[in-house]
Amino acid sequence: MVSSNHLAAISLSSLLLVLLLCSAGASSSSKNATKIGQGYRLVSIEETPDGGLVGILQVKEKTKTYGSDIPLLRFYVKHETDNRLRVHITDAQKQRWEVPYNLLPREQPPPLTQSIGKFRKNPITVSEYSGSEFLFSYTSDPFSFVVKRKSNGETLFDTSSSDSDPFSSLVFKDQYLEISTKLPKSASLYGLGENTQPHGIKLYPSDPYTLYTTDISAINLNADLYGSHPVYMDLRNAGGKASAHGVLLLNSNGMDVFYTGTSLTYKIIGGVFDFYFFSGPSPLNVVDQYTTLIGRPAPMPYWAFGFHQCRWGYHNLSVVEDVVENYKKAQIPLDVIWNDDDHMDGKKDFTLNPANYPRPKLLNFLDKIHKIGMKYVVIIDPGIAVNTSYGVYQRGLANDVFIKYDGEPFLAQVWPGAVNFPDFLNPKTVSWWVDEIRRFHELVPVDGLWIDMNEVSNFCSGKCKIPKGKCPTGTGPGWICCLECKNITSTRWDDPPYKINASGIKAPIGYKTIATSAYHYNGVLEYDAHSLYGFAQSAATHKGLQGLQGKRPFILSRSTYVGSGKYAAHWTGDNQGTWENLKYSISTMLNFGIFGVPMVGSDICGFYPQPTEELCNRWIEVGAFYPFSRDHANYYSPRQELYQWQSVAESARNALGIRYKLLPFLYTLNYEAHVSGAPIARPLFFSFPTYTECYGLSTQFLLGTSLMVSPVLEQGKTQVKALFAPGSWYSLLDWTQTITSKDGVYVTLDAPLHVVNVHLYQNTILPMQQGGLVSKEARMTPFTLIVTFPSGAAEGEAKGNLFLDNDELPDMNLGNGYSTYVDLYATVKQGAVKVWSDVQEGKFALDKGLIIDAISVLGLDGTGAVSSFEIDGKPLTGVPSVNISTSQHEHLNSEGEGEKKTVMVALKGLNIPVGKNFAMTWKMG
Repeated sequence: MVSSNHLAAISLSSLLLVLLLCSAGASSSSKNATKIGQGYRLVSIEETPDGGLVGILQVKEKTKTYGSDIPLLRFYVKHETDNRLRVHITDAQKQRWEVPYNLLPREQPPPLTQSIGKFRKNPITVSEYSGSEFLFSYTSDPFSFVVKRKSNGETLFDTSSSDSDPFSSLVFKDQYLEISTKLPKSASLYGLGENTQPHGIKLYPSDPYTLYTTDISAINLNADLYGSHPVYMDLRNAGGKASAHGVLLLNSNGMDVFYTGTSLTYKIIGGVFDFYFFSGPSPLNVVDQYTTLIGRPAPMPYWAFGFHQCRWGYHNLSVVEDVVENYKKAQIPLDVIWNDDDHMDGKKDFTLNPANYPRPKLLNFLDKIHKIGMKYVVIIDPGIAVNTSYGVYQRGLANDVFIKYDGEPFLAQVWPGAVNFPDFLNPKTVSWWVDEIRRFHELVPVDGLWIDMNEVSNFCSGKCKIPKGKCPTGTGPGWICCLECKNITSTRWDDPPYKINASGIKAPIGYKTIATSAYHYNGVLEYDAHSLYGFAQSAATHKGLQGLQGKRPFILSRSTYVGSGKYAAHWTGDNQGTWENLKYSISTMLNFGIFGVPMVGSDICGFYPQPTEELCNRWIEVGAFYPFSRDHANYYSPRQELYQWQSVAESARNALGIRYKLLPFLYTLNYEAHVSGAPIARPLFFSFPTYTECYGLSTQFLLGTSLMVSPVLEQGKTQVKALFAPGSWYSLLDWTQTITSKDGVYVTLDAPLHVVNVHLYQNTILPMQQGGLVSKEARMTPFTLIVTFPSGAAEGEAKGNLFLDNDELPDMNLGNGYSTYVDLYATVKQGAVKVWSDVQEGKFALDKGLIIDAISVLGLDGTGAVSSFEIDGKPLTGVPSVNISTSQHEHLNSEGEGEKKTVMVALKGLNIPVGKNFAMTWKMG
């Protein structure tokens, strides 16, 4: 019996022969020696049953640079949704590696067999393919395509290459793919990570952008770090009208991306071209559309927004107990205590050190902290120690879960000594891993898992064996390779023809990681799947934790890929305790919001070496506003818990004091991230896309749409020059202080050592609570609502919202009986002020007894006294508990000085149930 695949191959081979004969007369000399080939020509195009287009491309001229060209390509394009366009280009004759569809679920393009044998039908002649938001067009010879915004005809992506362009037409070889797009000089680009960007969040022409997951610390600038996110956002402003779009190249192979300011070129060492275009037009729309495809961010438990303390080097349990006690003594909030590998027996995963972390004592400690609402998280590395008396390893071997080389588990070295790496692309491995998490949780009831070293990191390179002599077995740091290893360069996978700029030094791609000729389940090469390791491990770990006691998982992963945010939070890896690294942390955090990983932060005060006292003061003032806020230090650094210096303790009490009051706001942003992808921390251009002054701003950031943090990032400074977008801003430290400008303004703010400037924008209602030392107690305190109107406006409106739920439940949604959602509204019109709520599913908040104690309304025209107060239609007179006060605003910038007087009206003692609708009105003079 002849298979359909076999028939397809025959018909395609015949076609190929005809096409090659037709092109025999083509010129064999390249017009431009620096270019690789002359591209492809379109020889056939058809409509597909699903409303897409499918075509065949034939190579115009074969070249030998980086290997031989693939002669025929299959090109497929489809408007998948109103705001998403996909362009997929692959080998027309055989299946190539793609990001597995079971790992990142998405629509499949038509099978290759469907695009065969149609060439003699009536091919369509139209060269434009229109959707709701995008217009796709192509040129046949040489083949190129253009993506335009339909509403205004603006070109967003253009792959054509003329003789004068420095880049080639489409190149598609087995181990080298190249494609470019032209860009206008005025476009501002963001994304293409993970890397530490010295020039700030905006992509900088000629900076290198290499994507390949690598364990080199975050102190390395412009190098491929722990994650791979081949996506960028393009923000443009034409005549004061801003529009953003996103471009994802879904490919897990190593790649260099070259950005010149007027073009962007991808050079990739394998896989396919699988482009997704997201139409925006706002930055928030782009992230919404992107996370619709790759997966919405995971809901985080409430406690995850508390403060976390970790250190590599808490040698025994008594040190950990002391740390918790000292935070309490210093009155600094703390929700989560962490262990790096100190708790392990010989640095082996899922074990306890019987001498330093005896189980009975650890269980007593956990019982004690769990009672007050504190949590405990520990580290797990992917390397499983090769040790015949170690149950985790024995079960792994029995289940055949490890990545292979030459038929044997690939041997590497990490902290416990010789290790094998689990293959998370294998369903059996996932089941084994889930079971190991269950076993460990029975041993130690941890509240979350920290997965590290999962790029994958290996202290050796090449093919190794265990020597007869001594090799570390988890007793010392052990990062010097002690296995007997030989380099593997004999295969084209270990030594590909094109060298990406790995580690910023064109290091071999198997250097200090798994050999790229090793293989996974079903023969998948490490060469292709390398950058997916941390992502696949996150998904498996999430599955393991979700099965425990029905609780919401918390996972922190160092290595990430497109879609990792669906399962895990991220921290930015090994940073330095320097002022520069403090500054870099903001850009990386903002990038990860764009990548769909909103729960992100950096090691506060730096991982190593020891920061100065002044720097640690300033770092907690930034770190208190990271979505994920954790102090973490290196084994060899002196202690740097926030109570180690009296001055830092004071800054921590101030900054974390604000954070713990903002927890309901942060948790509501967590809900918004989960339902729409919206980043928790964002660049200012998300809220002010037409204000070009903020396009490159990387020293200030927003939480949500309207809370702005303007930290001190330089040594010795007690002032900070901050940019304020047009409108009115109110200081969160003193609500009577306001800055108003018509066109935006820079203002120099006082910032003594213990002060961080945080401002709230107009038209906002911010729900706050009274804080506390643990989030569990803080979240039961009474609420205050801060309402901000444009300063002195005769008419204005403000909005806010609040999401509350049982944060231990795995899912985060409304309608389960364990959640409440409140929309908050306020208006001022003709001297009348109204504040009201619209509650959905109020029972949860009512059962918890949550109340609104105070409401402060800022920016009111202050020409008279307050009168005619009513709540729910009843006069406020006769309610002695309610206290009403007015305070005059101080305008901090000259623009505001000449304005009429404005006031804040504060009401206290209201006792309004959060779970019930309320409406409050009064008149201003």
